[in-house]
Amino acid sequence: MTDDSWRPATVAELKSLAHPVRWRILRLCLEDARTNKELADHLDLAPATVLRHVRSLLEHGFLVAEEPRTGKRGALERPYRATRLTTRLSLESPEHPELARGIETATLDAHRAELVEAPVGASVITNRSQIRLTAKDRDEFLRRMHELWAEFHDRQDPDGERLSIMWSHISMSD
Repeated sequence: MTDDSWRPATVAELKSLAHPVRWRILRLCLEDARTNKELADHLDLAPATVLRHVRSLLEHGFLVAEEPRTGKRGALERPYRATRLTTRLSLESPEHPELARGIETATLDAHRAELVEAPVGASVITNRSQIRLTAKDRDEFLRRMHELWAEFHDRQDPDGERLSIMWSHISMSD
């Protein structure tokens, strides 16, 4: 995954991603295709609410519908799978900072919900720290973090252990 594979997200894509439930749906559909009912059950939400979010993700290419399958009770079900489009989008938007901030808080809210749902005894390591760097060192740090993530992203093993990492770069002046 190189920087030249990224493109800026459209305003419609940014709006679609500015809700934590949508990030949770994408995470749930990343490795396994899931139906609206399966998503609603997992998220403890009404199927109609989940369907509204699924439709937005479908419309903007974040989810794809797979072939219908027969469910446990014989009804046809349509499973959805995440496309990984978010890994190829820049979600920054200098023209629409409120949308970018909405996405930032939505991903944090989704991550928090996953932490809360983690079973007792699950390995969870949380670390929050702060460093002070020159602009040059900050740029190098961010570039190297991106390169490290890209290196391991490219080495994924379908049988490997799932690892979820969230980190934020917040520039604040005193």
